[in-house]
Amino acid sequence: MYMKKNLASLLLLAFCVGVFGQAVAQRSAAEFFEEGNAKARSNDFAGALQSYSAVISMNPEHAPSYFNRGLAKANLKDHRGAILDYDRAIEINSKEALYYQSRGVSKSMQEDHRSAIQDYTRAIELNPDDSKSYYNRGISRAKLENQRGALLDLDQAISLDGNDVLGLYARGNTKQTLGDFGGSLADFTRVIDLSPKRAGAFSGRGLAKIKLGDYKGAIADYTKAIELSPEDASSYSNRGFAKVKVEDFEGSISDYNRALQLNPIDYEAYYGRGFAKGKLGDQKGAIQDLNRAVEINNNYTTDAKKIVYIGSISRNVLDNLRSVVQERIKINDLSPERAEAYFIRGLSKNKTGDAKGAILDMNSAIELNPIYAEAYFSRGLVHSAVGEQMAAILDCSNAIKLRPDYSEAYYVRGIIKHSLGDVNGGCLDLSKAGELGYTPSYKAISDYCN
Repeated sequence: MYMKKNLASLLLLAFCVGVFGQAVAQRSAAEFFEEGNAKARSNDFAGALQSYSAVISMNPEHAPSYFNRGLAKANLKDHRGAILDYDRAIEINSKEALYYQSRGVSKSMQEDHRSAIQDYTRAIELNPDDSKSYYNRGISRAKLENQRGALLDLDQAISLDGNDVLGLYARGNTKQTLGDFGGSLADFTRVIDLSPKRAGAFSGRGLAKIKLGDYKGAIADYTKAIELSPEDASSYSNRGFAKVKVEDFEGSISDYNRALQLNPIDYEAYYGRGFAKGKLGDQKGAIQDLNRAVEINNNYTTDAKKIVYIGSISRNVLDNLRSVVQERIKINDLSPERAEAYFIRGLSKNKTGDAKGAILDMNSAIELNPIYAEAYFSRGLVHSAVGEQMAAILDCSNAIKLRPDYSEAYYVRGIIKHSLGDVNGGCLDLSKAGELGYTPSYKAISDYCN
């Protein structure tokens, strides 16, 4: 949201640069150029575009006209057309930082963040003192889940402009993503000092206070956020959560009611309201709400019949990707509890098609030896094969907790997460599997993570 506002301000600034940056040789072309700038300043971008086109017809090598026409197109949300004009402006004059920055903006708006980062980097090389290029590159890095890279860029943007409200706000969000809630609280406080009518800063600081255990302070911040933006469902939901923490259950229910009016599929609000109702003795109402909390948009369901496979990894693709895993089972000494015997018997039952019997034997192995990582992983494979994907994820996670270098467990958990719609989480697991030496991960990454 705030990125788009900042990008718009960059576009308006760029028109002014175009006015004074270069002279135009032909008088008639100069008149059209100034007419285009005047129309752009009055937000008549369609008219400005026509004026710049007239200049280009008279002087096809006039880079500022291509650039300003690109800005006009961008303001009309024609970012593909804008990029073509920026391309031409850069062909004519490859030393203008603003051209690269603006092309990066349009690429960002097209969600082409990798290419946008290249443009922002070139803009920084040409003009290392422009905070906006660092800010925009930081936003694109955050979009690509490179939060630490984003933080470095936002730090640099703020070092160049200590009152950069958008930079401080974005840095506050980035710090929260990285778990630095104290740092995010400081950034949001600074934003509030500079721009006290910004509801998002109060809600961001409220979340930081929740994470730091200051629930009363969080309630106060969310109350202010609601005053400034009374239709924001998340502020009501989060204030309701903070009220539950201070045992104001009736107040929390009121907030959750409003959150659900504004956003009827807020499963977290159903969860919080269900918890509060239970505390107030309304167990029937609690169960109804918690049913909704479990059911709404939940791909991680324990009911195999309700599993929804999303995107490019379908059930068949998942089965094929999982089939490449070879269990590396070696015989171990038989313990007095004989967990190993249950485990190996479970493997044999699975190979004969008795998945139910295999799971029962692996359950027994785990009950007898709760730190049996191989049993968790193998049970996860069986669970996944019979469609119980949530159980499979939990088994792989337990295997990883017990053996942090369990590359196959990362691989299997990754492909399952991806199939259930958690593409980023799945690809990160596949990356970790590859890092740990499980090379089939890179084929899956190449096919499904790019």
